[in-house]
Amino acid sequence: MNESDNRNNGSIHGNRDRKEDEDGGDVGREAAEKVAGLLERCKALQDAANTHSARIKYDSQILSQQATSVVADIKNVRSFINSAQDEINPRLAEKEDLFRARSMVYEGDAASLLPAKPNGYFLSTLLGPVNVRAPRNDVRLKVKEEYNSYRDRTAILFLAFPVILLALKNWCWNGCFPALPVQLYQAWLLFFYTSLALRENILRVNGSDIRPWWVYHHYCAMVMALVSLTWGLQGHPSCIRKQQGVRLFLAWAVMQGIAMLLQNRYQRQRLYTRIALGKAGRMDVVWGETSGVKGQIWVLYPLLFLLQIFQFSIGALLLRTSITEDESEWQMVACGLLLLIMAVGNFSNTVATVVAKAKIKAKMKQTKHMIQRMSSPGLR
Repeated sequence: MNESDNRNNGSIHGNRDRKEDEDGGDVGREAAEKVAGLLERCKALQDAANTHSARIKYDSQILSQQATSVVADIKNVRSFINSAQDEINPRLAEKEDLFRARSMVYEGDAASLLPAKPNGYFLSTLLGPVNVRAPRNDVRLKVKEEYNSYRDRTAILFLAFPVILLALKNWCWNGCFPALPVQLYQAWLLFFYTSLALRENILRVNGSDIRPWWVYHHYCAMVMALVSLTWGLQGHPSCIRKQQGVRLFLAWAVMQGIAMLLQNRYQRQRLYTRIALGKAGRMDVVWGETSGVKGQIWVLYPLLFLLQIFQFSIGALLLRTSITEDESEWQMVACGLLLLIMAVGNFSNTVATVVAKAKIKAKMKQTKHMIQRMSSPGLR
């Protein structure tokens, strides 16, 4: 009885194992067929993507040649108009059409077809050989708007940091700055100017009209912030005398923060107006410490010139102190020279901006007067 039961149980288990093997084989074959089908689809997708990429590359090369040819023609037409300006009628519409044609090429999606500008040493050092040029116009505009938003946010911090330090010096620190808060502020300045220089280099690669000095100014400010981090503020019998340059620099930073807030508020509105009138490109940005706009002559320009004179005086004071003091430090000489360089560069660029604006305004008045004379009934 037991042997018969054992034989039956063995037969049942054997049949079950064979069925499980058959079911497992069917599942395995089904899985293998699915994997093989998926592999074929991936190969077909890869081939289609390669064909698509090759077609895009070919079309891009053709369009790039056309864009380069159009840019050369625009430059030739502009040179012809400028050289024959005295012999042809100074029609304002022709110049506006030429500017509009240039904007279509440089500020639309066709800009990605033009030869890319080199990244420069700064971008190559920080990012390596990475292409930072945006492929589409909307992406480039987002980069510009993010730059403007960043300037708005940091302008408030630029003003708040020195105000807080100067207030705490008198209220909590008995007239002398501790080293740590000032070094934290200098570290933030190093980050601030480095990030601005990085963003501005990326904007220049993407077609923004940023003056080179504006970027070089930030390089100098980066070096000065780095040098200031190594400058010891304590260890002198008279901390008030040793920290005179720090107090003056913080006072200058307060004025600079106010100027940045004014520029971010008023010049941005003026820039948008110029873009709407076709007098500026959509990728142009506010230049910074060296520019003003119409209506701000009696507010912004005097503040800018005062800032530059104050900056020059701080640099001269640091250099004079390094000469007269017996225990002068190399950081004092380095910061003094950098402040003088930045002050002179800012002043010369501000004067150049004022002169350029005056020439443009006089030229526009002359052109308008000539058009009015030619359109008067007596001259027809």
